[in-house]
Amino acid sequence: MALPLRLVVGWTYFSAFWRRLVLENKLIPDDPGYIGVKFNHFLPNALGIKPVIEYLVTHPSELWWFMVAFTIIEFLVGLMLMLGLLTRLASVGVFCLALGILLGSGWLGTTCLDEWQIGILGMCAGLLLFLTGGGSCSLDGRLSKLPCCARRSSLFAWVGSGPLPLGYGRMARVSIWGAVFMMLVTLGTNQFFHGGVWGPLHNKSVKPLLEVSGASLSGQELRFNVFRTEGVDTYGSFLVRIRLTDGQGNTLWKMEADQLSALPPSAMENAYLAKVKPGAFGLVVPLGARAGVTLPAALSAVPEGPLSVVLTDVSGKEWSAPVRKAGGV
Repeated sequence: MALPLRLVVGWTYFSAFWRRLVLENKLIPDDPGYIGVKFNHFLPNALGIKPVIEYLVTHPSELWWFMVAFTIIEFLVGLMLMLGLLTRLASVGVFCLALGILLGSGWLGTTCLDEWQIGILGMCAGLLLFLTGGGSCSLDGRLSKLPCCARRSSLFAWVGSGPLPLGYGRMARVSIWGAVFMMLVTLGTNQFFHGGVWGPLHNKSVKPLLEVSGASLSGQELRFNVFRTEGVDTYGSFLVRIRLTDGQGNTLWKMEADQLSALPPSAMENAYLAKVKPGAFGLVVPLGARAGVTLPAALSAVPEGPLSVVLTDVSGKEWSAPVRKAGGV
């Protein structure tokens, strides 16, 4: 009964190892396809584990070890499930891995709720496989006949396969409460990440959103912080114009796309692994990137009144923040 589920779920986790190390090595930190940058994309809207993600993306060596360990665990869990070896122990691994995926990337998905679905279905599959065990077509079925396992049948049932020593009534209650728990997690995370359980649906993976803060004008330099919190994870936001405006919206100073693309990397002080950097047609701001940007802003005189810095994306969307003047507010 559990064989189709074991094989399919097992492959989804085993294939993560296959893709990252066999087909292409995605664990090389300096390569463009490094999986750690993908992990950085989870940061802006992760649920409950944002401090952990932020710590790892600001400590690249520890992030690398985490990615290696995560990949090895996925490999072992996937292989054990497909073979039906210590199935219940592997199912706990599936549940925990899927929970991590759900909390970290459940908000991502450009056309559907794909990352959320991967996480929640993985958790449900892990719970179901824990309740069923590996079935007769599994290595557990062979191992259970060995004298060493037969003498410890109760212990082996908890980590491998076979009937759990709970009795029919208790198993029924465990199944019901497990179903209730999974429905609460499903509806709660669905609402948190995407809405739609009540109220309208929302998708944070469609349009880029930049948070601009800490803008200041001192001497001939304009400084501000930028943090991209929404949009497609595989595609950057492309800033093609940055302006300094007065209280009436008049442009006092600006940099166009060709000037932005010619900026030196030293103009961006990046905080995380995903980096704001000059591109061919402006500044590229990947999802999850946070940086302090310093630009040469030559003004003959600083006018009275409020100032704002305005960032313009290639799509025409704009974000702004008030600018603090040197010696003032």
